[in-house]
Amino acid sequence: MKKKTVLITGASSGIGEASARALAAAGYRVFGGVRRLDSAREIPGVEFVKLDVQDEDSIAAAVHAVLQKTGRIDILVNNAGVALAGPVEATSDAEAKALFDVNLFGVLRVVRALLPSMRSHRSGLIVNVSSVLGFLPAPFMGLYAASKHALEGLSESLDHEVRGFGIRVVLLQPSFTRTKLDANATKTQAVIEDYAAAFAGSVEAVRQQVASAPPPEDVAKKLLAVIESTHQLRRPADGRAKLLSVLRRFAPLGQVDKSLRRAFGLQA
Repeated sequence: MKKKTVLITGASSGIGEASARALAAAGYRVFGGVRRLDSAREIPGVEFVKLDVQDEDSIAAAVHAVLQKTGRIDILVNNAGVALAGPVEATSDAEAKALFDVNLFGVLRVVRALLPSMRSHRSGLIVNVSSVLGFLPAPFMGLYAASKHALEGLSESLDHEVRGFGIRVVLLQPSFTRTKLDANATKTQAVIEDYAAAFAGSVEAVRQQVASAPPPEDVAKKLLAVIESTHQLRRPADGRAKLLSVLRRFAPLGQVDKSLRRAFGLQA
């Protein structure tokens, strides 16, 4: 049986690269969207297309190029994302807008470009890579958490709208993953000394969590399982994410609060 065609954004590193490798190895025809073709490392079975989620013309050209070759895109994986670390109070409008322009509006642009084709075929799957920070707070990563909370609301609403066309939406929710996203998050330019010590401790705590976190290949395996199994809207990508999802729903709020503060290096 012919495997389906997949388009993955942000496929040059981290979860996107691992996912492209895993899906290609499983027999899918994979197109990896990257901002720079000259710096993308070759992946067996993966065809790269230039795709910048902040540029509508780039997205349109990439989608057109894939459709010209395949006639359809069965699965879209919105993986491209950026992170921002710093106190909410220190975050400028420009920094917040730049973050949302990738993490939320980037997804919106790609979805808008692809849905007409999916609707015409009356089938499709959209996997939006969210985070446990889509349902949990994140001290000193407040704008990042806000962008993922927004992505979750968008995705759930979209799933209701497109379901009648045979299209479904899934939220893949990793916890800390051993990639460069969290460890190398851009820091807010403004510095407020009152937050300095707590922020430094939080950055170190996150660094330690990332160093001991599962690799992106584990998330890629979960993505493959999500694609090949019965639809569920929210899919925790690892054991810790699943535990956090359960705790968020059922554990006493005080217990969740203390656990989260420990995870981000804050005093109880």
